[in-house]
Amino acid sequence: MKPNVERAANWMYRGIWGVLTKWFHVPEQPPTLPAPQGEVLQAFRPSENFLRYLRLQFWLVTLGIIGFVVVGWMSLTVAKPRIGIWLTPLATVIILLPATLAYLAIHLRYDSTWYVLSQRSLRIRSGIWTISEATITFENIQNVTVSSGPIERVFNIANVVVDTAGGSSGGSPHGAKGSGNLHRGVLAGIANAQEIRQLILSRLSQSKATGLGDEHPINEGGWKSEHLVALREIRDALR
Repeated sequence: MKPNVERAANWMYRGIWGVLTKWFHVPEQPPTLPAPQGEVLQAFRPSENFLRYLRLQFWLVTLGIIGFVVVGWMSLTVAKPRIGIWLTPLATVIILLPATLAYLAIHLRYDSTWYVLSQRSLRIRSGIWTISEATITFENIQNVTVSSGPIERVFNIANVVVDTAGGSSGGSPHGAKGSGNLHRGVLAGIANAQEIRQLILSRLSQSKATGLGDEHPINEGGWKSEHLVALREIRDALR
């Protein structure tokens, strides 16, 4: 019985997902980043265990709401049977409608989330009603950490948190957010979080080693060493 219910739920979700992506023009492909010709971008989604983690949260909250509504409806039915019977359709709607919407929302959240890495920057995209994209240049990264709660560790997932100074933000969730010149990007629900952290740190080191971190290499024939030193001093002073 359970596989049939799961199959029906997936069929319903895929149908709704197809309609929503068409209506709201949600891109089916991952975002892109500026990159030299020949460079291969790394695009990936959260782990499938992240979806299972979201489902667990969904069921815990949903069962609590259902229990509250059922207890209230039964108490009312015992006290005033006619009113209780009359309110049965309303109680059913209160139970089923939010649960259905929440179930669809967590799948839409998962399917619309993308993380893309180039040699110089990171881009995070999520959302369906409002599509948010945040781009973080490795040159601006101040700190990269991995965080996870006890339930997330059970699902073998973690979040890679990237703190930056400056940078551009398309909003959140899962995008860069903050105040002033401080921003934070979160790659949520990653299975190989430590590996991704080390990859970002290695590219951060490479980016800082190149100097200014321009999109294109400096034409050394047109720049003298003292020019480069002066530009680096200006960059450091601005930071």
